[in-house]
Amino acid sequence: MHNIVIKGAKEKNLKNIFLEIPRNKLVVFTGLSGSGKSTLAIDTIYQECQRQYLEAIGYQGIHKPKVDFILNASPAIRITPSEYSKNPRSSVGTVTDRDLIIFVFMFPEVDGSGFR
Repeated sequence: MHNIVIKGAKEKNLKNIFLEIPRNKLVVFTGLSGSGKSTLAIDTIYQECQRQYLEAIGYQGIHKPKVDFILNASPAIRITPSEYSKNPRSSVGTVTDRDLIIFVFMFPEVDGSGFR
């Protein structure tokens, strides 16, 4: 699979960002407060993934983020802080009730489908 390619991201405080994100890997955005992590992840990548998916199934007029293009995007889901438990041991797997995600990351030799 090809990397997800983002070119010319200009939402809010992003300054013409170019980025390649590997597929099938755990990717983390880190940085100082106000550096654009949420803008890149939510307002740009997530929004464009949703737009491409919805337009492919016939919806029109969906807001396009300020980005030249995003290639190799897939439909995306977003889990917001208000949707998860305040339990410090909560994870994406427990919040979404997706037990398979635990197995995908538990065993390095497990392939993307969750099976050896």
